[in-house]
Amino acid sequence: MGLVKLLADGPAVEILADAGYQGLGAQTGGRVVTPPHRKFKKNPPQWYEEMYERQRKAHSSRRIRVEHGIGHLKNWRSLARHHGRREHMSDIVQAVAGLLSHQQTATMARDTRT
Repeated sequence: MGLVKLLADGPAVEILADAGYQGLGAQTGGRVVTPPHRKFKKNPPQWYEEMYERQRKAHSSRRIRVEHGIGHLKNWRSLARHHGRREHMSDIVQAVAGLLSHQQTATMARDTRT
């Protein structure tokens, strides 16, 4: 099943993707949000450079949470060295995500008390 069909049939969510998924936003009705496409390759006007940089930074600021989440998941040995059955992988990812969420909540609560 293709990604476009999967997103069309699934819940209405916004997906923050990297530049590798450029163009997918138009195919999915705006569900996939990518950094702005660079229209001028050579000698862009100054106003365009400033606008492009603002849009790129805004997208990057929102996406950094996604990247940190992926990085945290990759640090878990059970995921990095998963050699088990594929049908158990989604359960493992959900368990690790739950543990991470709990760990971050506990850390934030501890930091606010001190």
